[in-house]
Amino acid sequence: MSAVASTILVVEDDAIVRMLIVDVLEELEFSVLEAADAEEALAMFKDADQVIDLMMTDVGLPDMDGKQLATKVRELRPSLPILFASGYAENIDVPAGMQVIAKPFSIDQLRDKVKSMLPS
Repeated sequence: MSAVASTILVVEDDAIVRMLIVDVLEELEFSVLEAADAEEALAMFKDADQVIDLMMTDVGLPDMDGKQLATKVRELRPSLPILFASGYAENIDVPAGMQVIAKPFSIDQLRDKVKSMLPS
């Protein structure tokens, strides 16, 4: 990886799942931000100085689902890569620049998917 680690925002309402994903991404030497819901995530994107290179979001969030969040985020940052995590990955249709990883996923699957979505 380059000298400056890419920053990934993890949006997951389940605290244990969020903690595990954050721990894995940090072990892979990414800089990680976390949000428990869509509103918390959107607040980070509204801070123009906040660097976020990729957003990984659960599809099944309370109040606003991951796809609705992605639509709002793309209004603020049109080219941001977005990775959806879902236990129902086969049922998700995603727009360009967005990908899906099926839960449960391995550390290797997560690493490979994230790296494939970030600029080299």
